[in-house]
Amino acid sequence: MAETDYDFKDETADCEGAEDFFAHFGIQFDPAVVHVNRLHILQRFHDYLASQMSTGESSFDDYRRWLVRAYEDFVHSDAQTEKVFRVLQRASGIAKVPVTAIGRARH
Repeated sequence: MAETDYDFKDETADCEGAEDFFAHFGIQFDPAVVHVNRLHILQRFHDYLASQMSTGESSFDDYRRWLVRAYEDFVHSDAQTEKVFRVLQRASGIAKVPVTAIGRARH
């Protein structure tokens, strides 16, 4: 079982770009994939973190796994298909409405 005392914010404070995160977590990567998709990969990593953080403490291995998963999303696909950013979602007709915005029409 992996240790859970890993402080992500503190440990990655010096990481400035995607390549720094890959180096920190010891992940091999194709520079061409990262060059074209760096912002998409980092956003997808952020999305995975946000969806997993509610489960409690996470280990170095957990964070590493989520970054590998985000990277592999773009090794096997592309930004147009993955639609990480809202602008690409809207362009394809995907709209998200917060539950708080749903209600009765006021007359």
